[in-house]
Amino acid sequence: MKPQHALTSATESAGVESQDMQKGRRLAAHCSAYRHADTRRALFQLFTTVIPFFAVAGAMTYLSQHALWASLLLAIPAAGLLVRIFIIQHDCGHGSFFPSRSANTIMGRLLSVLTLTPYDHWRRSHALHHASSGNLKRRGVGDINTLTVREYTALSAWQRLQYRLYRNPIILFLVGVPVYFLLIHRFPFGAPVSGNGGWRSIVALNIAIICVYGVLMASVGWMPFVAAYIPVWIMAAAIGGWLFFIQHQFEDAYWADEENWDLQIAAIHGSSYYVLPRVLQWFTGNIGLHHIHHLCSRIPNYRLQECMDDCPELEYVSPRLTLGESIKCARLSLWDEDSRKLIGFSDVEDLAIAQA
Repeated sequence: MKPQHALTSATESAGVESQDMQKGRRLAAHCSAYRHADTRRALFQLFTTVIPFFAVAGAMTYLSQHALWASLLLAIPAAGLLVRIFIIQHDCGHGSFFPSRSANTIMGRLLSVLTLTPYDHWRRSHALHHASSGNLKRRGVGDINTLTVREYTALSAWQRLQYRLYRNPIILFLVGVPVYFLLIHRFPFGAPVSGNGGWRSIVALNIAIICVYGVLMASVGWMPFVAAYIPVWIMAAAIGGWLFFIQHQFEDAYWADEENWDLQIAAIHGSSYYVLPRVLQWFTGNIGLHHIHHLCSRIPNYRLQECMDDCPELEYVSPRLTLGESIKCARLSLWDEDSRKLIGFSDVEDLAIAQA
C-alpha cells in the first residue's frame, strides 16, 4: 500500500497534468485559426530573402578574388539569409508556406539546392520529430540525441566519453552540425530505398548540387567558390543547429514516458519561446516562437507573431529564453528522471558525491 503523501502527490500531479492538457487543447484551437497561408505574403517573403541572398553571394564571389576579408565579413549576413531560406523550406515541408500543396513541394525542392538539405527525406524525419518531441521512448529521429542520467551512468567509460564529446558545444555546433548538413545528408544510409522520402530525394538533390555548383565553379573558379560559399554553409548550419537545440534543450524541458506523453503538453512545456532581438527574429523567420509552431505546425512563419499578439497568454505559457539566458543551456546534456530537469555532466558528478 502506497503512503498517503505519495497518493496525494500523484493526485496533485494528475490534476496539474489535466489542467495542462485542457490549456494545451485550448491554445492549439486558437493557433489553428492562423494556419491559412497567404500567397502574397509568401511571395513577398521569398523575394525579400532569396534575392538579397543571391546579391550578397555574388558580391562575396567577386570580393573573394580581390579582398578576402570583405568576403568573409559578408558571410555573416549571407548565413543569416540562408537560415531564413531554410525556414521557408521548413514551412514548405509542413505544407504551410503556400496554400497550394504542389507549390510548397516545388519550392521546397528548389530551395534545397541552396540549403543542401534533401527536401522529401528531411520532411519525413521532421514530421516524426513533431509527432514524438519529448517522448522518451521515441527519441532519436529528427532530434538531438539525449540520454537520461540512468542511461548515461550505465554506459562504459568509452561510451560515456563518446557521448560527452558528442554533446560538447564546440564539437556539436561547429563540427557536428556542419558535417551533418554538408556530408551526412549526401549519404543518409538509414533512408528508405523507395519513395520520394528516401534515396530518390537524396540522389536527385546530389545530382542538382553537382550540376548547379559545378557550373558555378567552372565560371568563377573553385578557389573563389570555396572561399565564398563554404564559410556561409558552415555558419548557417551552426546557427540552425543552435536554434534547433535551444528550442527543446533547456532546464525545464518536458520529457515523459510513452504512457504519460501528451502532444499539447509537449508543445507548451517542451518547446521554448526564444525571445530574440527583432533583427535576429527576422533572419530566423520567427522560429523562436517555437511553442506556437508545435501547437500548430501548419501556421506559416509569417503569421506566428500575429498568432501570439492575438493571445497574450502564449507569451508566458512556455519557457521564455533570452539570448543571454540561452547560452547557459549549452552545458545541459542529460535528462534527470528524479528532478525532471535537464542537467549537465558536472551535476551528475555532484549527485554521485552527495549519494556516496
